[in-house]
Amino acid sequence: MRAAHLLVAGLTMAGLTLAAPVAATAQPKPDPRVASSQLAAPFNLAVSGDTVYVADGFANMVATLGPNGSLIPVAVDQPGAAGVATSSDGSALVWTTTVTDMGTFTNTASGLHLWVPGGGSVYADTFAYESAHNPDQVNHYGLVNPNQCALDAFAEMGIPASYTGAIDSHAYSVTALGHSWVVADAGANALWKVSPTGDISTLAVLPPQPTVITAGAASALGLPDCAIGLTYNFEPVPTDVEVGRDGMLYVTTLPGGPESDVLGARGSLWKLNPGTGAAMKLAGGFLGATNLAIDKSGQIFVAEYFAGRITLVKASGKKSHYLDLPNVVAVESGRDGSLWAGTTMSLDPSQPPMPGTIVKIKDGVPMARTVLR
Repeated sequence: MRAAHLLVAGLTMAGLTLAAPVAATAQPKPDPRVASSQLAAPFNLAVSGDTVYVADGFANMVATLGPNGSLIPVAVDQPGAAGVATSSDGSALVWTTTVTDMGTFTNTASGLHLWVPGGGSVYADTFAYESAHNPDQVNHYGLVNPNQCALDAFAEMGIPASYTGAIDSHAYSVTALGHSWVVADAGANALWKVSPTGDISTLAVLPPQPTVITAGAASALGLPDCAIGLTYNFEPVPTDVEVGRDGMLYVTTLPGGPESDVLGARGSLWKLNPGTGAAMKLAGGFLGATNLAIDKSGQIFVAEYFAGRITLVKASGKKSHYLDLPNVVAVESGRDGSLWAGTTMSLDPSQPPMPGTIVKIKDGVPMARTVLR
């Protein structure tokens, strides 16, 4: 029951403070416009100048948004492409890939690809690093103080009752941090720091995510009454990481287990000190927090895939509804103030077929085009 695999399966099947906003202006009404409908699963976007990059995990491709909604391939045959980012000056491009056995939801390879100025390329093998170090082995997942009845029930259902972090890497999202890169690894439950030459180190391990089993949850999951009231520590599953205007890292997590509302909306937004790895929860209660964006005024937008919406989070952690957007999986802001989103293709047979899209939600001030060299 690896949480990172459940993220893929769900998509396949269906003291620290924020910088204050520049001005206390009213939030403009969102005006979403489809910029491209030629996607399958745009797990992440990156905006550099007026160039929009996309990592399409079902098409196994990294591309840029071209004229009239066309996609211009940058790198093809990239299995499970998920994260994509550029350096602050737009001269370097990176993306993540993961090879997964979809029959067993077992990842067999994962890492970060770096294209650097001058045409060089580097591959940082996060799967090899995770195999050698497995930093979340310090975390204990599963039931807290279980009774024998609950242990027997979990064993019968094939749900692990107690375990520590296992070896697994799913390099999912990436962002630039100075001259280095930070990777949110949804399998390893950690953030990696990757140097320009591909050297990997552990920046932080996210803590387990406790959930109390309610009567409703026990009934929905087929658990006996003896499980009601027990706490289960799920894996944190970091899905995105961005650098705030204050220099802190902001991370969304999608805890393992059912991501429907059976166990409640359990996704979270974290604020993390990149120097110490210390993290604090800024907000919770997200239903499938798969991505985040921070605009130039410091506001945070969280994509809630399973709720089909984007939520706005203020510096205090207060949440408000921003935009309904079915199948939204990614959200990204440009330095010019623009806001973009990615939606996955619809795989619900009860609904009309819908392609994946790139949506422009908010315009920004035009900037000079950035060209990778």
